[in-house]
Amino acid sequence: MKTGKVPENILKRAVLRQAGRKTGDIQSGAGVGKDCAIFPSGGEAALACCMQEAVVRTAAYEGCGTAGENFMTVGGLIRKCANNLAAGGSRPLAVMLTLLLPENTEEAVLRGLMEEAADTCGELGMEIVGGQSRVTAAILAPVAVTAGYGRPWKTGRCTGKAEPGQDVVFSKWAGLQGTAALARRHREGLLGRYPAYIVEEAACFDRYLSVLKEAEAAVRYGVGAMHDASEGGIFGALWELGEGAGAGLRIDMRKIPLRQETVEVCEYCGVNPYELMSGGCLVMTAEDGPGLAAALEAEGIPATVVGKVTAGSGRLLVNGEEIRYMNRPARDGIYL
Repeated sequence: MKTGKVPENILKRAVLRQAGRKTGDIQSGAGVGKDCAIFPSGGEAALACCMQEAVVRTAAYEGCGTAGENFMTVGGLIRKCANNLAAGGSRPLAVMLTLLLPENTEEAVLRGLMEEAADTCGELGMEIVGGQSRVTAAILAPVAVTAGYGRPWKTGRCTGKAEPGQDVVFSKWAGLQGTAALARRHREGLLGRYPAYIVEEAACFDRYLSVLKEAEAAVRYGVGAMHDASEGGIFGALWELGEGAGAGLRIDMRKIPLRQETVEVCEYCGVNPYELMSGGCLVMTAEDGPGLAAALEAEGIPATVVGKVTAGSGRLLVNGEEIRYMNRPARDGIYL
């Protein structure tokens, strides 16, 4: 298999089929497009948990691994975990952090990773409640594993289910996370083609990657399903949304919001912006999509109604007169 997410057909055969035994004690568990598990908690609320793993990018290990590997800071990993909790309808509260370190790692590297983790948790209102730090000869660069915990927001409603007839709403723009990564990776080449302000702005798209504010606002308004669009891009997020709900989609391609910087960076790199990491874009469904979009705009969050959830299993992409079926998620463009 290649770097990136395990293909969905293999995921279903080799992972989800083995994890399919149900005890009846879990409200919502493993599945396609499900990034959190929800546990009943004393009848008061549900506790949500998600885990993420990545090779951690640090100054000491920036060049480790293959060129296509997806390096992420430990702060970025915690933010991604928090985003998944928020998309599950929960306010992130705490994280358990495990750090696996190569042999000969200096103490200063470990201290730096923990300082960054603590700073990020401080920004998000989360607490590091445990974990493990371990040295192993099995890896070449630091690896982090997070398990995040949260409770549903006290006001509002999130059904967690996309239903036929609901509108599909996007927050912010597609391709944000991948644009930032590609702009940094190809900075010199991009500067040879585009004005510096375009390249620098694209490289700073990381500032948009948290979805906590829009998730909370969406729950207050009354949202159906929410899904954080990360690896696999917008097309991947939409497919997982439909697959998880057992529903179809009809999406207007011309309404999918893109920043001009993303268009320029993707053109230079030969990447499809709709198949590029889109962390920072929250995909939502609602009975009244325009009303939800207006509620998000009132909070200063760009939001766009891009289509509908439909009955059946057909997932359609509409571009003017052209209509085509959505394919299973392709390998993320960040790895090309």
